[in-house]
Amino acid sequence: MKLAHCHSRELLSRINGQILISSKKQRETGCVNDAILRAVKEGIFEFVFDILKTNPDLVWSHDEKSTNIFSVAVQHRRAKIFNLIYGLDTKNSLASGRDDFYGNNLLHMAGMPAPSTSLDHIPGAALQMQRELQWFKEVESIVPPRVLGKLNDEDLTPRQLFTKNHKDMMGKGEKWMKDTASSCTVVGALIITIMFAAAFTVPGGNDQNNGFPIFLNKKLFMVFIVSDALSLFSSTTSVLMFLGILTSRYEEEDFLESLPRKMIIGLSAIFFSIAAMMTAFSTALILMLHEQSWVFKPIIFLASIPIALFVLMQFPLLVEMVISTYGPSIFDRKMKRQF
Repeated sequence: MKLAHCHSRELLSRINGQILISSKKQRETGCVNDAILRAVKEGIFEFVFDILKTNPDLVWSHDEKSTNIFSVAVQHRRAKIFNLIYGLDTKNSLASGRDDFYGNNLLHMAGMPAPSTSLDHIPGAALQMQRELQWFKEVESIVPPRVLGKLNDEDLTPRQLFTKNHKDMMGKGEKWMKDTASSCTVVGALIITIMFAAAFTVPGGNDQNNGFPIFLNKKLFMVFIVSDALSLFSSTTSVLMFLGILTSRYEEEDFLESLPRKMIIGLSAIFFSIAAMMTAFSTALILMLHEQSWVFKPIIFLASIPIALFVLMQFPLLVEMVISTYGPSIFDRKMKRQF
């Protein structure tokens, strides 16, 4: 594979040399524009970058619909190729260009539905909707203000086109959010019930003379009480966050940050409450069976299995949501001029 890659780069280098000395008619005959646009659609960054670096004028390449390479990059959600536009002096001209065939501009392209292949790696319709909004907002930030209200041949502005094409995805995202929040609300409510009851049925019971817990002076008992309280408070927080998701308006803008933020807080709180609950459970067993380690050790291990399974199933979703919402952007606005 490495050898094939080296041969491909060498072949591309020779092609670039031929393109450099060829005429416009020879480039048309050789389907140079078609090759560049095909590479953009497939997301082959090396091919596009090397071609444009050797022949900067090819940045204006377009197909029979007058769609330029950056319109194709937006339509097919190729962020790495789209980032090249930040290093161009002609950014405004390219961003405000008009597709003569459909009357769409670059922002209209961002309003079109993304190919399924570009969203397959994103879990959940809500995060897919968030990524589509991120694309639209990014393109909106670089186009001239006059482009925002431009109508295409369907008499739709870019925003109207986005809403029309993403109505189904938004509905799926709402259902996904509500289903996830409902399931986690049940778990959070159960933890609240258990931890609230555990606070008044402490291990070892209470002294009949003064009502204080028998193990009050033991360090492990304080660990139990603190863990129980933390689990109760965090699970209550998670339930409130999930209720906020269930009662949300579910506007388009909510999918960009508001809903993901509530889901991140809710999942983080419920993970913390589960960990605190296991700590309280373990300390309670140790307090009551401190001389019977052969009994409480296997019980603690077995009790941790379902909790670990829940974390394993939901933790990747939390990580993905944090990265998508607060992680590094897929867009590189600090791209230096390359050609």
